[in-house]
Amino acid sequence: AYNIHVNGVLHCRVRYSQLLGLHEQLRKEYGANVVPAFPPKKIFTLTPAEVEQRREQLEKYMQAVRQDPTLGGSETFNSFLRKAQQETQQIPTEEVLLEVLLSNGQKVKVTILTSDQTEDVLEAVASKLDLPDDLVGYFSLFLVRETKDGAFSFVRKLQEFELPYVSVTSLHNPEFQIILRKSYWDSAYDDDVMEHRVGLNLLYAQTVSDIEHGWILVNKEQHRQLKSLQEKVSKKEFIRLAQTLKYYGYLKFDPCVTDFPEKGCHVVVSAGNNELNFQVRLPNEQIKEGSFKVTRMRCWRVTSSVPMNNGPSGSSPGKSEVKLELAFEYLMSKDRLQWVTITSPQAIMLSICLQSMVDELMVKKSGGSIRKMFRRRVNGALRRSDSQQAVKSPPLLDSPDASWEPMAKLSSKLTSVSLRGISHSSSANDVGANDFHGNYAFEGIGDEDL
Repeated sequence: AYNIHVNGVLHCRVRYSQLLGLHEQLRKEYGANVVPAFPPKKIFTLTPAEVEQRREQLEKYMQAVRQDPTLGGSETFNSFLRKAQQETQQIPTEEVLLEVLLSNGQKVKVTILTSDQTEDVLEAVASKLDLPDDLVGYFSLFLVRETKDGAFSFVRKLQEFELPYVSVTSLHNPEFQIILRKSYWDSAYDDDVMEHRVGLNLLYAQTVSDIEHGWILVNKEQHRQLKSLQEKVSKKEFIRLAQTLKYYGYLKFDPCVTDFPEKGCHVVVSAGNNELNFQVRLPNEQIKEGSFKVTRMRCWRVTSSVPMNNGPSGSSPGKSEVKLELAFEYLMSKDRLQWVTITSPQAIMLSICLQSMVDELMVKKSGGSIRKMFRRRVNGALRRSDSQQAVKSPPLLDSPDASWEPMAKLSSKLTSVSLRGISHSSSANDVGANDFHGNYAFEGIGDEDL
């Protein structure tokens, strides 16, 4: 069996015969000229060298399928991964009650099937809350881990090829939960969400929660004004005031370590406003703050320094045996690029944030809208607009779609860079040419910026 990892956690185990079955199904649906070549069958038992060669060939095959916009986005491919996840975790299809948290601590209980995918569950939660169809695309489900102080540490955004119930229960840890939060970065979209009572309530609850947890900075006078608006139940005015505060709309990460400005510095990273904000504690205990704009990141990569095959459900975030790093190449000045590394168990979530910021920037540049991101199911199939194809979060194999090509031309300063996909779980990951996230929103800087 071959292990397929998603965001550092074992997603499923598949046999050669299962992958061959997927290949044959894709050929049947899309034609032999579209589907990449599959590693051939062998009559005799494979030698260890041949086993490794086949693994590499299968990895390249899966990457090629995922990079193809037709094959990689197909229901055949995604349903294969969902079914394999369910079979690997040995969870039968049955009706269950799933609790989804809201930012105010309230729990929404939805009746779903264990085999329901992320969008099914999101739709069920939206329906239970009476959230209008055209606002569903502004929200996403996130896997979080509850911390000792009652706050949440974000693990990842749930993807279209996974089953949320299986993902959370297979971790066998009550600390892990699913939460509903807004999934856009530009606060201008708040106006759309606030048009409807339920959207306003969700956004208000999230804003209050972020202030309570210290994610949004508030001074005494601002705190007094917010308290007054809260007492008057002036939710829109409360949000409008919060929008003017520092770190509004940011996602705050757990304290971690960076090599900037020097190695071994402790840092608190926040993501928002198309940047990563650093609050760095220098070796002399001095605190310095600065931001790295996503438009000046040429590319980034996530790497792990040890194998990720510990236990039946992969490595739980926060455990020391997996050392995850996010490194990005940043344009410090007109002609100077520099790598900055963050060592954090949340490196993958940081990468997802960067990717979604880039996606949102590209949708705006192309004149698209995130309002049309989510459509109700028609005859059992979810209908998406073109803008959703551009704004979707990183796929399993973290590879840029070919459908990005028209948008890539908006930023001619970067050639397309492909990313690492499925990594073999029995060896440390070497950093190669396929480890990088190319950034289509990379704009660089001109003389006037210096």
